[in-house]
Amino acid sequence: MLAREEAARPADSGINGHIFVSVEMSRSKWVIGLHTPLADKIGAHTVACGDVDAILELVRREDAKLERTGYDGSTVVVCYEAGYEGFWLYRRLGALGIRVVVIDPASLLVDRRAKRAKTDRIDARSMVRALMAFTRGEQQVLSEVRVPTVEQEDTRRVLRERQRLVQERTAHTNRIKGLLKTQGIMDFDRRAADAVARLDKIVTGDGHLLGVCLKREIVRELERLKLVMEQTSQVEAERDAVVEEGRQRKGAAAEQKRDTTMIAVLNRLRGIGTNDATLLVREAFWRDFRNRRELGGWSGLAPSPWASGSVSRDQGITKAGPPMLRAHMIQITWRWLCWQPDSDLSKWFQKRTEGATGRMRRTMVVALARKLLIALWRYATTGVVPNGAIVT
Repeated sequence: MLAREEAARPADSGINGHIFVSVEMSRSKWVIGLHTPLADKIGAHTVACGDVDAILELVRREDAKLERTGYDGSTVVVCYEAGYEGFWLYRRLGALGIRVVVIDPASLLVDRRAKRAKTDRIDARSMVRALMAFTRGEQQVLSEVRVPTVEQEDTRRVLRERQRLVQERTAHTNRIKGLLKTQGIMDFDRRAADAVARLDKIVTGDGHLLGVCLKREIVRELERLKLVMEQTSQVEAERDAVVEEGRQRKGAAAEQKRDTTMIAVLNRLRGIGTNDATLLVREAFWRDFRNRRELGGWSGLAPSPWASGSVSRDQGITKAGPPMLRAHMIQITWRWLCWQPDSDLSKWFQKRTEGATGRMRRTMVVALARKLLIALWRYATTGVVPNGAIVT
């Protein structure tokens, strides 16, 4: 009887006793892809959005089937794509002892045909197949996202909130500037403390006072601008307070001590401010990069060549990393050229752009940004000062 059961048991796909689960998320429902050694095909189940208990019930049901068939101690592996849902599912399942793989969506291979079928069920099954290959040791089939701790994720909120506030401040400032420019007014100080009172005395380019409706609109814009500026100051104060508190707190966690130490070290470089140092550490340097190539590739500042046969061309940078970090690195690089002109990195840029046009300089500054990011990473983690840089 046992021999007949063994003969009837399907192939194990190279991994014994594993239950592979994928979660394809959407706002209305989740599609669960599931594969066990007892089936040749990948099953698809639909649960309500966020219903983790239903997923666990599916896993328990399949685990019971494996036990009845003779498998002892099955291993559950769950995967889902990183996105708007964040990492709460990773932490909840991880607390139950379940191995969870958070996948970079851009790393999954897709059908290259012009018109390919795409549904949540197809995507769920594709993730299961990729997860099975990944578990067998084929590390190239997907890229696993490194999940930050709750504390690391929380500390990044301050920087990201400041980024949004600065964008909102710029939007209000430009709006007020544009409204006044239509009336021939070019020199109004929008951030002055008495900006609202000064509106009564403004005379347009054709010699009239501001219209009643236009004045009310500008006043409301000024009020929102003032609120955004106050909130920006509060966020910046919180950012600096967290860094200073981390330096002085003796009983701080090891990770927090490491981060605050790197921020303090980076802040010693001329041209690298507190916001620059905090952003670099909170967004990038908290990760454990094995070498400079891995850091350059993750940042999206690495080149992406295209070569086939005798045809070879450069497609520019990959833009694979976080856009906020990449944009900020360009700003840091321009400031580095201003404040660290005698460093080897600045001399490298000056030598290659001597007599070049603005477009060539903008192209080369991206290459310099990659080199500078690597140099700052080495300095923050190993203490190696960039050649020729001034440390205060």
